Amino acid sequence: MSGKLSVKRHVKNIFILFLLFITLPALSGSLYKIETNKGDIVIETYADKAPISVKNFEDYVKAEFFNGTIFHRVIDGFMIQGGGFDKTMNQKETMAPIKNEAANGLKNTKYTVAMARTSIPDSATSQFFINVADNSFLDYPGQDGAGYCVFGKVVEGMNVVDDIAKVPTATKKGHENVPIRAITIKNINKLN
Repeated sequence: MSGKLSVKRHVKNIFILFLLFITLPALSGSLYKIETNKGDIVIETYADKAPISVKNFEDYVKAEFFNGTIFHRVIDGFMIQGGGFDKTMNQKETMAPIKNEAANGLKNTKYTVAMARTSIPDSATSQFFINVADNSFLDYPGQDGAGYCVFGKVVEGMNVVDDIAKVPTATKKGHENVPIRAITIKNINKLN
C-alpha cells in the first residue's frame, strides 16, 4: 500500500511541477532602451529566431553607432525607420551587410522591429524600422520573394512610437517622409 501512495505522490509532484513550468513566462530575449527626444522605447529581441540580425543590432549598439542618428523615414499607418542618418541627413558609414533572416516565421505585425534593406535581400546594415500597423505584405516571402526580417518587438513606449508616426514630414535632400523636426535617437542601451 505504501508503494502505491509513494507512486501517487511522485506522479502528483511531477504534475505540479509541469503546471508550474507551463504557467511560467517564457524567458525573454535581450531588452534595449531606445532613448529619443520624443521619449523612450524599449524593445525585446528574438536571438533564437533571428540570431544574425540581433547580433548585428547589438554590435551597432556596442559601437554607439546609433547615438545621434534620427528616425529619417516616418509614414503614419506604415512604419518609422531609423538608424542610418544624422540630423543633417548625411548617411553614416556602416559595417558589412548581413544575411536576410525573414524566413524565421516572425511576422511584421504592429510594434514589431525589422531590418530595413534595399531591393537586394541580403543588404541590411544598421537601419531598422518599427511597424506601426500590421504589414503582412512585408512578411516572408513578400512581394519580392525575400521579405523583411523581424528581429524584435516593442514592449514599452508604444505611445512614443505612435507619437513619432504622427509627426509632420517633408522631402529633405532627396528623401521623402523625413520629419520636419528631427526625431533624434540619443542612444540605445542594452538593459539585460
